[in-house]
Amino acid sequence: MTACGLAFPKVGFAASEKPEPQWRQLLTEPFSGKQDDIFFIDRRVGWYGNGKGRIFKTEDGGDSWRKVLDQPGTFVRALGFANADVGIMGNVGTDYFPGVTDEQPIYRTTDGGLHWSPVTAIDGPKPKGICAIDVLKTPYINSGLLDWRTTIRAGGRVGGPAFLMTSHDLGESWTSVDMSAHTSMILDVKFLDQHVGFIAGASNADVEQSHAIVLRTADGGKSWRRVFETQRPWEITWKLSFPTDRTGFVTIQSYNPDKTVDQRFIGKSIDGGETWLEIPLIRDPAWNELGIGFLDESHGWVGGIPGGLETVDGGRSWNTTTLGRAINKFRILRDGNGTTVYAIGKDVFRLDLDK
Repeated sequence: MTACGLAFPKVGFAASEKPEPQWRQLLTEPFSGKQDDIFFIDRRVGWYGNGKGRIFKTEDGGDSWRKVLDQPGTFVRALGFANADVGIMGNVGTDYFPGVTDEQPIYRTTDGGLHWSPVTAIDGPKPKGICAIDVLKTPYINSGLLDWRTTIRAGGRVGGPAFLMTSHDLGESWTSVDMSAHTSMILDVKFLDQHVGFIAGASNADVEQSHAIVLRTADGGKSWRRVFETQRPWEITWKLSFPTDRTGFVTIQSYNPDKTVDQRFIGKSIDGGETWLEIPLIRDPAWNELGIGFLDESHGWVGGIPGGLETVDGGRSWNTTTLGRAINKFRILRDGNGTTVYAIGKDVFRLDLDK
């Protein structure tokens, strides 16, 4: 499939009259529900996937896309790339969503997504499915030259069980750890460096009894402790965003059928994830939080159903945005020429910024 992105009209503005950047919906293959992940290695080359078992690739910043995988029965839940060639895809697995028949939790590509192969080199218990992939690159000195170590982690899943996998060879082989002693689900994984990392989880596989939780490690995943837990039932955490090593945010989903329980919250930390506070987001029993992405400590977005919200004061106040329905993941790309934010849900959006 090939499509062209929507173009802005060419209108001149004085510097003081230049309009605020706006989210731009990219032309992609129509999808009826929520699409889960999008990943870019730079501001132009990226991939997105969805529950139909399809992955699409762009090399022009999303102005056009081509389908590189069409595998019915697979639910593309998570994507991560180490470079332009090597990437990982996480499948949510069977016995949760209807129509998902693929029991293979993780796939790997070595040609930029054109071909995908199941990964079978897993030391430890095989996960039921994957919901999150984190790619961490850390600098080191290699024979007198600056080089980068890549650590890839994959965790899942929604509804349980909870397993965390780690790879140090670009996803060719993995070690898998049962995380059920710490969390009943893994919904997101984020490492800030070789030592400090976080898991968005749930206290119980039965959502009626579950509290939203965040786990933190300070030793690269050897040990974990619970640093955040809500006290309301029917809740799980969903996605994490750390614009700095000190400031972090997490979305909190509520599935409480009681419509009088209408306040929605996010979690926020300003001390590197050691402690967290709940911040009011919106009062609406029909609102369901999904993705979250922050440019810095102040400016960020929360995606959800039915729409999106934006803050410019670190979450103290929120306004609706032109983001579409069910935004599940934000990806922020920076280079010397500016910043681009990609967002995926029912549709794919792009925001181009000067900073």
